[in-house]
Amino acid sequence: MANDTKSTGHIERTLETRHLSMIALGGTIGTGLFIASGSAISTAGPGGALVAYAVMGIMVYFLMTSLGEMATYMPLTGSFSAYATKFVDPALGFALGWNYWFNWAITIPVDVTTAGIVMNYWLPNVPGWVFSLVVMILIFVINYLSVRSYGETEFWLALIKVVTVIVFLVVGVAIIFGVMGGHQPVGLSNFHYKQAPFVGGVPAIISVFLVAGFSFQGTEMIGITAGEAATPEKSVAKAIHSTFWRILLFYILAIFVIACILPYTDKNLLNQDVSNITMSPFTIVFKRAGLAFAASVMNAVILTAVISAANSGLYASTRMLYSQAREGYAWKIFGYVNRRGIPIYALLGTMVVSLGAYATQFIGPQAYNYLIGASGLCGFIAWLGIAISHLRFRRAFLKQGHTLDELKYHATGFPFGPIFALLLCIVVMCGQNVDAFIKMDWQNILITYMSVPLFLILFLYYKIRYKTHLIPLKKVDLSKKTKGESYEAKED
Repeated sequence: MANDTKSTGHIERTLETRHLSMIALGGTIGTGLFIASGSAISTAGPGGALVAYAVMGIMVYFLMTSLGEMATYMPLTGSFSAYATKFVDPALGFALGWNYWFNWAITIPVDVTTAGIVMNYWLPNVPGWVFSLVVMILIFVINYLSVRSYGETEFWLALIKVVTVIVFLVVGVAIIFGVMGGHQPVGLSNFHYKQAPFVGGVPAIISVFLVAGFSFQGTEMIGITAGEAATPEKSVAKAIHSTFWRILLFYILAIFVIACILPYTDKNLLNQDVSNITMSPFTIVFKRAGLAFAASVMNAVILTAVISAANSGLYASTRMLYSQAREGYAWKIFGYVNRRGIPIYALLGTMVVSLGAYATQFIGPQAYNYLIGASGLCGFIAWLGIAISHLRFRRAFLKQGHTLDELKYHATGFPFGPIFALLLCIVVMCGQNVDAFIKMDWQNILITYMSVPLFLILFLYYKIRYKTHLIPLKKVDLSKKTKGESYEAKED
């Protein structure tokens, strides 16, 4: 390690606009779209699913523009955790940072486990853990080499998913108009089939918010990457706008196509299992068009999706641990940066925790389930932190005599945007598992909502120990440095 550790003490800014756009876009196009989108149509009907995804997409857009305003003014690697520390309360920054790091460190094992299941489609006799280990090594090497290697990998993996969705849309429209598949045009007949377009009313739409919310998680990663963007003032704003429209159009159009071709009563729409790829709505549509090897093609695409998710998860969690160290919330060694601009010890530390979490499924499946449950709502908690931080940032900015003209990028619809996002996130989190409360299933409640008390414990621990308070608006730190900005790692 000695010849690899001459540190500049700084993360390198080498990510381009195309990297940022694809990282945010690719982070949201995955199994949530390729497999779980069908369950949304089955639950709320075609109209209900479209409304839920559209509303959640608009909310995510507001959040991204909120993050974009802060990230273009103050591009920090820790992103919303560092912003919460500066603009709200150090206790909130501490809790958000560890919450987000934990979320991704625990999600990585889920993604690599899924990769093993996907590979078993072709090689059923090889143990899944072998493929999972290969993926673990692969994403570690990608993240170890350089931030540019991560950006390039994500660009091409995301491109595969984007091309797949575009081809799916073209094929789907052809089936709807009777051009492919050897059937009569289906048109919009399934939109008024039985109880369609809206099935189950408002409660069903709210339940689909959950599916849509999990599908869109990952967009906030654009704030993490801003700290390593070559020109964050320009690239972040551009990436946010292009990514929002692509995500919204891809999801809305894909769900529209699926809803046109398959009635909401189709049992295949309820499939959410990657091991049964033949029942994916995408696979069914491709098969209906008469395309051979549809299942194998979609299986390969889903493999790229889970590798991309694991790769992004390792990147995000590494940078968050690095930021926690720079802010003084973690051991100083995790703030070390090698000569290639990689926070190497933060990377190694995250890998160790992810491997440990992965190993729990062999020791005790129940322990593994609790770990996964503990990370369930972490993404929504991060979104809440972004909304709160932006509300405080804008108020402090004006209170200290600044004008909006000084900001290189303005969030859309302030203050409605962050307030709307704040309220919708609370509604989604509270409605995560209402049935468990009705049935008084305490174990299910614990698994579902475990991330909330864990976050509160972190927040209260720091607040009580260090006696922190809400920072007065006139004392909010609007400088563009973190507490540990001057730290430089030394030669091994």
